[in-house]
Amino acid sequence: ILSNRLQRACPINALQKGFIAAPGCSTNLKLLQALIKSTKKDQRTLGVLFVDLAKAFGTVNHQHIFRVLGQKDVDRHIIDVLRDLYTNCGTTVE
Repeated sequence: ILSNRLQRACPINALQKGFIAAPGCSTNLKLLQALIKSTKKDQRTLGVLFVDLAKAFGTVNHQHIFRVLGQKDVDRHIIDVLRDLYTNCGTTVE
């Protein structure tokens, strides 16, 4: 319920592959393989970047998240539930 209501208020970009319910990893690997193959065929250079998400969640200010949700007209009750979920909560990326 929370996810559906949040997605209506804050749509996810179609290009986003992380933190969504989809086979993003295999899709991204296939895309990377095709890109490498095309780059070799056309004798071009290619730069690839992998981002370490180890501290990504610790840098997002929770109050900022709640403020933006309010600006997006997310129901106050939903914001309060999320605030409760974030209280004394931590995240680990493995």
